[in-house]
Amino acid sequence: MLLAEVAQATQRLADAGVPSPRNDAEELAAFVHGVKRGELHSVKDSDFDARYWEVIARREQREPLQHITGRAYFRYLELQVGPGVFVPRPETESVVGWAIDAVRAMDVVEPCIVDLCTGSGAIALALAQEVPRSRVHAVELSEDALQWTRKNVAGSRVDLRQGNALDAFPDLDGQVDLVISNPPYIPLTEWEYVAPEARDYDPELALFSGEDGLDLIRGLERTAHRLLRPGGVVVIEHADTQGGQVPWIFTEERGWADAADHPDLNNRPRFATARKALP
Repeated sequence: MLLAEVAQATQRLADAGVPSPRNDAEELAAFVHGVKRGELHSVKDSDFDARYWEVIARREQREPLQHITGRAYFRYLELQVGPGVFVPRPETESVVGWAIDAVRAMDVVEPCIVDLCTGSGAIALALAQEVPRSRVHAVELSEDALQWTRKNVAGSRVDLRQGNALDAFPDLDGQVDLVISNPPYIPLTEWEYVAPEARDYDPELALFSGEDGLDLIRGLERTAHRLLRPGGVVVIEHADTQGGQVPWIFTEERGWADAADHPDLNNRPRFATARKALP
């Protein structure tokens, strides 16, 4: 069994400051040995693969686990990820969960959904999978990210386009039921405090957005208002330190109603929602 090696690797990762050392040591052991994490006990000592220490060394350097394995898990999906694309985070799963509930509550037969700044395609694919009759459209600006997005959406019914989220989908103006986005929202002033896995490996385009981190969200407010039908809903992820700030962007004067913040699973403010006001 790999218990001794996994225990040693766990200690090495913990010493390197990796946030979830045991989880990562087990995931990498499963990856190298070609088994599921729950099947590690079935690997004989004689079958131990020394490449395990190579991938542990990479993780010690804070290379993201998902870059090493080439895969990320998001809700019910397994996605291909790597250099050039933002790795989806668990916090975003609760954002998508809220959006799914909101779409189902609309009682629309074939809801139209737009995912702005789609990155790996995680949000768009989860919505397409879990809202079966939805029409899901997604846009991404970065060609580097799109190399991964295209792999992930292949064979799905997601309509993927390359372009700027601020002027995307003019053909859908006024027809969309839900606009959702996990945009860049880290303030430039916070650069030194960002975890190495994100700062050194995620694309800057997906992380930072002006001095207060809200530059792109201010632009997306206008995009969402343009796209949504009256009564349609926007869902925007933000940093937990921006709780209270984002709903103020979606004001009544700008044509919104019911702007509110929502907590993630750790009870930190994580995303804002608003409804396009009825005429």
